[in-house]
Amino acid sequence: MKVALIGASGYTGTPILKEALQRGFTVTAIARNIDKIETENENLTKVAVDVLDTDKLAEVLAGNDIVISSYNAGWANPDLYNAFIKGSEAVQAATKQAGVERLLVIGGAGSLFIDGKQLVDSPEFPAEWKTGATAARDYLTELRTEEELDWTFLSPAIDLHPGEPTRKFRIGTESPVFDADGKCAISVGDLAVAIVDEVENKQFAKQRFTVGY
Repeated sequence: MKVALIGASGYTGTPILKEALQRGFTVTAIARNIDKIETENENLTKVAVDVLDTDKLAEVLAGNDIVISSYNAGWANPDLYNAFIKGSEAVQAATKQAGVERLLVIGGAGSLFIDGKQLVDSPEFPAEWKTGATAARDYLTELRTEEELDWTFLSPAIDLHPGEPTRKFRIGTESPVFDADGKCAISVGDLAVAIVDEVENKQFAKQRFTVGY
């Protein structure tokens, strides 16, 4: 399996890279600054690309079986909403231009539904996360109209915390997965496992799914 991983140096990208290499995948790790990717592996190629350079990105993506986008416009970005939408659209366009059929996007939990309402629209949703979560929600709405790509969108649990994989979690689709204590949580290690499982098993073609303990 040949995988192109965008955002390979980030909070979610780093454990995804580790999990993919452990399973023997050939990975092209893409980041703005590849010096932040400390991993070394014979099946790993590191490439510095700005996702907004669609032509260059398409060149790098070509020949892969799937593109995993862990793109993050930066939580401190003053234009976070527009930057996330624009960057995500660029990744989507480059994937098609490269002739890669599958795109797996890691988004946010804000677009998940409880009682018919999305989390990001609730008054309890943290204000500091609202802009990024709204951008991810609106991009998912756009992605659902994509007909050419075999896309998948993963919404993490509400609490996405550091931690190594336990490989024991549950899967949902449009609503958060809560445990017996009413918590909706997953470690980035197990999120990575869920992502690479989807790469291998392709259970959610043209769908969104979520995970939690």
